[in-house]
Amino acid sequence: FPVTIWMASKVGVRHMPALQLSGLRHLIGGGIYVLYFGFFRKMWPQKNQIWQIIWMSVIMFVLSNGLSVLSIVYMPSGLGAVVGAITPIWVVLFSYLLFKRIHFKKETIIGIVLGFVGVVITFYDFVEEILNSDFSLGILYGVIASMTWALATLLTVKHAKKIDPYFSLGWQMFVSGILLNVYSLFIGDFVRYDQLPVDAWLSIFYLVIIGSVIAFGAYVYALKRLPATLVAIHSYINPIVAASYRDWE
Repeated sequence: FPVTIWMASKVGVRHMPALQLSGLRHLIGGGIYVLYFGFFRKMWPQKNQIWQIIWMSVIMFVLSNGLSVLSIVYMPSGLGAVVGAITPIWVVLFSYLLFKRIHFKKETIIGIVLGFVGVVITFYDFVEEILNSDFSLGILYGVIASMTWALATLLTVKHAKKIDPYFSLGWQMFVSGILLNVYSLFIGDFVRYDQLPVDAWLSIFYLVIIGSVIAFGAYVYALKRLPATLVAIHSYINPIVAASYRDWE
């Protein structure tokens, strides 16, 4: 999913501002989760859960996903997927810094290093382009997005026992959707929805169903059953797929 989500985002940002696109996607996707838990499970946020939902929505969706979508305005989506592949390294570093009791197996460290080497090799074709000022800004956004995603991943695992992760995920998306849309409207970087062409709506539909509802739900499912470092290495597959779609752009 990740690379096709990058590609769908690339289509979307041709017709609307990146932060507005990200906000609309999560507003609708999160709304689906909220409606399900609210009306079928009769679950609504408790007072002691509200602040956790808000700051997690900022880290995981406003900063991480918002900046990742914004980054592809300044660089090809394939390169964006490669930058995102650095995420496992951040997971290991943050795990060590924030949860000092965690000890990694030698095989895990070797795997992370080999994955990083693979990222460097994939980046090789872009060495000259990286010096381009537009690419540099996109890479900066992408790196910050990967860092905040890694942090959000670890925090999701940490708080999974205190709050249903799917319930929390839905509200995080919903809240971040509101925040991103309000911010886009406030800075004047906003387009009317009745002006969007069919391509934009198809992109939004794909991002909502596949990118938000299914992909994030699957990610949480994996985090409940596997170590965060193992789940994060899915990022190493992205550059391989991205290379196949490089000519698409």
